[in-house]
Amino acid sequence: MNTPLAMFNLGGQEMMIIFVIVLLLFGAKKIPELARGLGKSMGEFKKAREEFEHEITRSEDEVRIKEAAGKEVHDKA
Repeated sequence: MNTPLAMFNLGGQEMMIIFVIVLLLFGAKKIPELARGLGKSMGEFKKAREEFEHEITRSEDEVRIKEAAGKEVHDKA
């Protein structure tokens, strides 16, 4: 089982109870707004993660280029 909720060991009955509690707490009109907000925040998180990974790989590439340039200078001398 490779679902995100598998680490919490939640089954169908538990999920149904949680959904009913959320429905009672927030009401049927607020749930779409909450879901939309959650989706937007997950999208922003994914975007930030991808930018961070891009910066890390770019920095690694710059270091490799500088190391290669340093070796060429030593090899010529």
